[in-house]
Amino acid sequence: MTIKRSSWSIPYLIFLLIFVVLPLVLIAIYAFQDGEGGFTFANIARFFTDADSLSTFALSLEVAIENTAICLLLGYPAAYILASKDLNRSAVTVILFILPMWINALMRTLATAELFNVFGVTLGKGTLLFGMAYDYLPFMIYPIYNTLNKMDKSYSEAAEDLGATPGQVFRKVTLPLSMPGVTSGIMMVFMPTVSTFAISEFLTNNKIKLFGTIIQENINSSMWNYGAALALIMLVIIGITTLFNDEDEAGKAEGGLI
Repeated sequence: MTIKRSSWSIPYLIFLLIFVVLPLVLIAIYAFQDGEGGFTFANIARFFTDADSLSTFALSLEVAIENTAICLLLGYPAAYILASKDLNRSAVTVILFILPMWINALMRTLATAELFNVFGVTLGKGTLLFGMAYDYLPFMIYPIYNTLNKMDKSYSEAAEDLGATPGQVFRKVTLPLSMPGVTSGIMMVFMPTVSTFAISEFLTNNKIKLFGTIIQENINSSMWNYGAALALIMLVIIGITTLFNDEDEAGKAEGGLI
């Protein structure tokens, strides 16, 4: 009996239905229910009238933007060095940058918090941004490194043959061609930063609450409906951001270099 190749995808389809689709459906159901199980928009409307939730969401966006900017400023030069054959000739260097990704994020955060305690550093926004940059920097480096490493070097060589300086080659050839990696890195850092809660809890002693913390507190307080509504709002925002990102990448693919 011949087994169709599509049949091999059935276990993965079942897994996705149970562990991805079903939880999302349950979140949507709870978000539009009141305490007695009736349909309502009150949970969604409450977010737009709750000053605490709105201020926390604004703070989460602020921290996410700052963390993404820090990771980009640190990550792009690191990825450029790793991908350059002239500046880096050892594959071990690449492993050292990616190595933190092999360690559980919670363990890295706890270790960072303990280091701050040992050195007597006051926990606050500065320690939060430091810990987030440490946790998410590899997610910025890796996609940029992949893009730079796979880049056709003939473009740079052609620009040099036409008299371009190293700075001009970087600005007009390397940087534009590396933008897909930059965009992927920004998405991989920005989205989890907005919704995280464990890092802010451990690195600020819960002094700074992010949007993920509000969701967690509502769930832990058995306020499932409002917690689900907040989670649904976050999912919608992430989905819209991803959609615009996909459209931008499609436009770049069609338009090429400008």
